[in-house]
Amino acid sequence: MTVQIRFAERADVDVIEKLIRDLARYEKLEHEVTMTRELLDRSLFGSRPYAETLLAEDDGTAVGFALFFHNFSTFLAKPGIYLEDLFVVPEQRGRGIGRAFLQRLARIAVERDCGRLEWAVLDWNRDAINFYERLGAKPKSEWTVYQLAGESLHALAGQ
Repeated sequence: MTVQIRFAERADVDVIEKLIRDLARYEKLEHEVTMTRELLDRSLFGSRPYAETLLAEDDGTAVGFALFFHNFSTFLAKPGIYLEDLFVVPEQRGRGIGRAFLQRLARIAVERDCGRLEWAVLDWNRDAINFYERLGAKPKSEWTVYQLAGESLHALAGQ
């Protein structure tokens, strides 16, 4: 595999934005994307970065990304890494890029003394589920993810 994985830099914001939109299209969730280039730049590279991004490049062309951030386990009293998105462009799948992303994230987690690496996957994405399970990942099927966003979030905040 000639693909290289590196940390994204501020100059990569346009590429990251395109890959996020490609992911949303793949997941049939384009209608949920309200991201702008400016918001993405500020959130990833502003005075307080909220997430980090790895890019996979084949001969200088971006072919995938992994966006992650730290969370915290009270039971372990250690940070963890939460993988928000992992996406490899469809024509590049099957080359080991997804595995390389997860290996790199596992190394980052170990180097940063994290207690775990976790993520969510859409239940219809059997290819991804099978891939993750082949790597040794286990589903946390006893947990249900909840989310407050948009109007519900603002209503609860009293705004």
